[in-house]
Amino acid sequence: MPLLNSELNIQESPAPMDDAAGNILASLGRVRLVDLRACEGLPTDTYKICVSTLTQSLAQYSAAIIQLPPTEGALLRSGLDSARLFFHQRGYSSSEAVHSDDAREWCKTSGYYVDPQMWLEMYDYRPGVTVTEPNAAMELPPSGLPDMFAVLGKVSRDVLDAISFSLNLRSCAFTDILDNIPLRSQEVSSSVLSACCHSRPSFEGAQQHNIASQDDGQLLIFSDQDQQMDKTLLTLVKSDRSGLYVKDMHGRWILVDGDLGPHDVVVYPGLALYHETAGYVNPAVYKTEVGNLQGCMFGRCSLVFKLMPRSVARLSGSEMRAAGHGVDAQFQVPIPVNDFMQTGHSVDQLFPKDTEPSSHAEHDSASFNSVMKKKNGSTRTKPLPPSKRLRLEAQRVLKERVQDIADKKGIKLRFCNIKECESHIRSLDSPCESIRTEIGWPQGVPFVHPHDLPNKAKLGFLEAYEPGWTASQQEMELSFTEPQ
Repeated sequence: MPLLNSELNIQESPAPMDDAAGNILASLGRVRLVDLRACEGLPTDTYKICVSTLTQSLAQYSAAIIQLPPTEGALLRSGLDSARLFFHQRGYSSSEAVHSDDAREWCKTSGYYVDPQMWLEMYDYRPGVTVTEPNAAMELPPSGLPDMFAVLGKVSRDVLDAISFSLNLRSCAFTDILDNIPLRSQEVSSSVLSACCHSRPSFEGAQQHNIASQDDGQLLIFSDQDQQMDKTLLTLVKSDRSGLYVKDMHGRWILVDGDLGPHDVVVYPGLALYHETAGYVNPAVYKTEVGNLQGCMFGRCSLVFKLMPRSVARLSGSEMRAAGHGVDAQFQVPIPVNDFMQTGHSVDQLFPKDTEPSSHAEHDSASFNSVMKKKNGSTRTKPLPPSKRLRLEAQRVLKERVQDIADKKGIKLRFCNIKECESHIRSLDSPCESIRTEIGWPQGVPFVHPHDLPNKAKLGFLEAYEPGWTASQQEMELSFTEPQ
């Protein structure tokens, strides 16, 4: 099914599961939800074909299209109309609450907020949270959110079941890391449904944008954060206008919502599923077009459902090991979901440009089953590559040393953008100077999340908080090369 990779880098793209003709999918896979829902007993041929189409599409395009039954599709279209009206009537001012980048708040977002860099307004619906405005009045949300949350939550779990079937996992293999159905008393949902509005003409928060490419003489305008990955298990998107691009197995940007029917939604995997499947399902890298909406008074509205692991769970890949799959060393240590959500994951570092999937991958004749057999049993622990070890060590030192210093001094860490901070460290009056001084941040190292530092700067960061770290690592490397 999905692309196999190790050391958090895409290395080579084996052919996806063969379809009936043994051919690679020519376009994004489209399956009907009624055919994808599992039933008791032996799988039908229709179910197997749908699972094959879904998993091939996720492997090749990192996305697929799910066709919902008419009643559920009508509910989502009604929800889009309600969201459009909600944002149009609400108005916007620069005093509105800006979306917080604090990763510790990942499972608490609710209500209305804006993201000026993304030209984006959102209303988050999270079961278990009562939303109030600053004046303590109840905020009236777009209508139908609870019903749409229930529909899209069920769809995403059906897709997860199909993925587990393709990987030969037990039924409901992901149940332990998902929220209860229904939620227990006092529980708050980890998953969230967002009604979104991009580039509404009355939105004044965003002034800058990037011109990403040119197509048929028209400029395509994307948000400043033009490459993103969700930390979800799965993300489902229903939009009223096209504009969602996902990177395929060859590194090309594919418009995935340009040909959606009235009952269709786009689904793509996130980083949590990548970790829980030990790298067998790659996360989608995506970006959203925010330009070319001239004459549209409502902007681009969409419904985005994010299926999240519950906050107290651990991502461990245990189901993959139980099914006999080989699990690389980097996935063998369980990760608490809260730690995972607070860890930075850069697209360029997870998938460096020089390790993009090669163009000859589509000619690979290996089937999905043969790929799985190659990986099965491959559980030998190997020393991590230097770049990966640096990332993990930088994250560890941030959590154990730097955060402890900040907590003791009552400092809230808000890291800079790396490009901006290169000028900060040369300035005598920089916005981050006082924080850097108080926590002993090394001279000459930009004040950004250590995960995002260049490798040379990571070494300086590690040596500042753990003197002698480099020498100890050299001794460790020698121990791996010495004969046993």
